[in-house]
Amino acid sequence: MVSIGNIWLWSAFAVVVVAMLALDLFVFKGGKQHRVSLKEAGAWSVAWVAVASLFGAALWWYLDETAGRLIANEKTVEFFTGYLVEKSLAIDNVFVWMMIFSFFSVPLELQRRVLLYGIVGAIVLRTIMIFAGSWLIAEFSWILYLFGAFLILTGIRMVWATESEPDLATNPVLKWVKSLYPVTDHLEGEKFFVYRNGVRFATPLFLALVLVEISDVIFAVDSIPAIFAITIDPFIVLTSNLFAILGLRAMYFLLADIGDRFELLKYGLAMILVFIGIKMLIMEWIHIPVAVSLSVIVVILAISVVASLRHSKKARHV
Repeated sequence: MVSIGNIWLWSAFAVVVVAMLALDLFVFKGGKQHRVSLKEAGAWSVAWVAVASLFGAALWWYLDETAGRLIANEKTVEFFTGYLVEKSLAIDNVFVWMMIFSFFSVPLELQRRVLLYGIVGAIVLRTIMIFAGSWLIAEFSWILYLFGAFLILTGIRMVWATESEPDLATNPVLKWVKSLYPVTDHLEGEKFFVYRNGVRFATPLFLALVLVEISDVIFAVDSIPAIFAITIDPFIVLTSNLFAILGLRAMYFLLADIGDRFELLKYGLAMILVFIGIKMLIMEWIHIPVAVSLSVIVVILAISVVASLRHSKKARHV
């Protein structure tokens, strides 16, 4: 498969990802028990967006020097469009995390460690899925039409499911984990496992981690096909996807206290999935430029956010 990725670009991306994760983990103690403030979450959110933007700017400069202005403009727009798509769809994942932590009564100071493991797991999982998807598309180009149909169905399903919440108590994976380990009745600090009388017990925090990882598998199945509608270049797909995921933990803590104000946002996300699905199905006959796709996505997001805020304000005054 043709890709702009070379040893220098892949190395630069790997260095940025590892450096930011190390900074969070070892300097700012991302894996330690800590209650994330709104100010801290906002600062990290800005930092992750800034890093992604700088990477996109550096990518444009490099391609402009080595491949020409036309390629530089095209690939940079693809990168930022993919980043926005993944960032937008990840919002739904944030709401699911809120529900999981609420179900297990996990306080904010313990959520940070769970999400750190969740993000690292998501990086590994999505890297594998993206390269697998790129190989499948290279071997069977018709699979893009399956992705398109799947995204349309997912968008429709998202609208139907907006008023219902899954019953976590009957989740089959949780039942399976509980069949392997006895589970403590209460949280044990930030521990995932504890020993009692020589018996290993899982804690509710571990069950929350399991569901966080599963939720990312589910959302990856939805979001990764969406970015292949923007580009099939594995370098652009992976970098835009992972930059969106890396900033997801900060976005979670930023939205944790105000998530109920974006009640209508899911409808906007569903519309984005349907739009991208339709784009994939008609691509052989009608080519929608990436810049147009970016504009449509921005408009849908803006309308759904404004509508959500107005709806929330009206509901509070009733």
